[in-house]
Amino acid sequence: MTPEFSRIVTLARIPEAGREERLEAQPAECAALARRFAIPAVNRLRAVLRLRPEPGGAVLAEGRMEAEVVQDCVVTLEPVVQAVEEAVALRILPPGGAFSEDPEGPDEVAAEGDAVDLGEALAEQLALALDPYPRAPGAALPGEGDGEAEAPPTGPFAALAAMRRG
Repeated sequence: MTPEFSRIVTLARIPEAGREERLEAQPAECAALARRFAIPAVNRLRAVLRLRPEPGGAVLAEGRMEAEVVQDCVVTLEPVVQAVEEAVALRILPPGGAFSEDPEGPDEVAAEGDAVDLGEALAEQLALALDPYPRAPGAALPGEGDGEAEAPPTGPFAALAAMRRG
């Protein structure tokens, strides 16, 4: 299956000094990503990444991702436009390269042959950056933050609770 946002980069073409890659999703790619993520829209997705070869054949890709997405509010279901700005750090492993056990290290992506799909890697980074509980401004669940006082306790221990507060 071809990814919705594919940008293949050949690792052998990255010079020792490194190089900059600019990635930007076209409108049809943004629409396909929105369908994939089950959100109303991806209005924009772009990144500037600096690719630098590392010892052992790996390539480090670092930079920033910027996106604008529309998600449904979890309370009102109104569309919520959100800006996503994230630092990106990926280590592209050569074929057969071992994944690191370091939880603090950059995310790792295995190259296929001598190439990697930076567009797909960026799409995955966007999926991880999406707000899992987007809310429209001022949206609150019933009883949440509206100043309602907590109901006094009832039941067999209500008297004890009142004595404890007093």
